[in-house]
Amino acid sequence: MREIGKVYLVGAGPGDPKLITVKGMECLQQADVVVYDRLANPALLEYAPKTAERIYCGKLPDHHTMRQESINELLAEKALEGNIVVRLKGGDPCVFGRAGEEAEHLAERGISFEIVPGVTAGIAASAYAGIPVTHRDHGSSFAVVTGHLREDKPELAVDKWRALAGGIDTVAFYMGVANLPLICTQLMLHGRDPQTPVAVIAWGTLPNQTTVTGTLENIEERVAENPRISNPAIILVGDVVKMREKINWFEATLGADSIANS
Repeated sequence: MREIGKVYLVGAGPGDPKLITVKGMECLQQADVVVYDRLANPALLEYAPKTAERIYCGKLPDHHTMRQESINELLAEKALEGNIVVRLKGGDPCVFGRAGEEAEHLAERGISFEIVPGVTAGIAASAYAGIPVTHRDHGSSFAVVTGHLREDKPELAVDKWRALAGGIDTVAFYMGVANLPLICTQLMLHGRDPQTPVAVIAWGTLPNQTTVTGTLENIEERVAENPRISNPAIILVGDVVKMREKINWFEATLGADSIANS
């Protein structure tokens, strides 16, 4: 009987391929199978052996190449065939990456696995936009929240909105551009100052990174004026956004490079 393989649930980082961890890179180098998603930089596949099978299972909001249940079973099947399987996910696999569900399925099947953390976009994209998510003068608490919010049952979210509006200094909403009006409205309705600074960061850490700043009151209008803002994007709410004026290092470098190369 063939020996059962192993699955590594690996965080690919926020976009820049150099931000993958050393352990994540080492997992790719020994992979027999790589199952990768839409937000994992394809350049990382070069770390895997040429003989490794590469399987794309990316998801868009309205189109899934493969349903989550099918991905779970695929990981199990490939491991049961004796393969070293790398499940490569954008950002950190446990921050809205559904690694918990995949690990649970593997555990139920008796399949060995490891979770390899990655740099999550809410921290990395913000840092690349010149915005530290915590700052002694501007914010000592930080939360990450899914941007896929349901407006049809607002009564279920009252306590959450109240906490986000008043109890947390800095909030990062993931993949929430389509819900930006809802997010801003709910935060203001539950007590957040309309003049609270907001940044929307698209394609964070990549050469096409684009950041738009404003306030809860006007960010929707400003984003609508910029066609380069689309998912993947982070919405960052809090006074730390003010720091961008002083330490916008990455996009400033990109601008200097484009001038130098013109």
